[in-house]
Amino acid sequence: MKTSHAILSHLTHQPQFRFLKKQGCYHKFIQLLGAKYQSAIAFVYIKNETLFVATTHPAFKMELNYNRDLLKSVLTQLRIHDSECAFMDAREVIVFHSKYYPVENNKPLISTIPYYQERSTSRFVIQTDNLALKEKFEHIKELIQCNRS
Repeated sequence: MKTSHAILSHLTHQPQFRFLKKQGCYHKFIQLLGAKYQSAIAFVYIKNETLFVATTHPAFKMELNYNRDLLKSVLTQLRIHDSECAFMDAREVIVFHSKYYPVENNKPLISTIPYYQERSTSRFVIQTDNLALKEKFEHIKELIQCNRS
């Protein structure tokens, strides 16, 4: 019985799945960068000896433009140490913002409606002779009792 690793290895060596190897190398490249850059980069690809880097937010574009040399050096080191990624040769780096990058929302939805516990008690004396006010105070006592339980 073949293992899952053997099956996936066999599939990636098929000619119709040659792009999976490229995607694996692109993923390795992104993983070699720091955590700050990993969250900043949406995807990368190489075309005509140019490394295209898509950012998740426009503010990261300037940061990555300042660190083009870092991106080139990491790419060179990856080519040297990983023979499968030898095709990744880039002479220049272009950084752009990907407006089609989907925003991942992994945070659970938090209810913004505040819920408070009842702190008052319904043990107060009603000192009025007005029947309308007395009924209102009795109603308030009942509401307080309901909120406490």
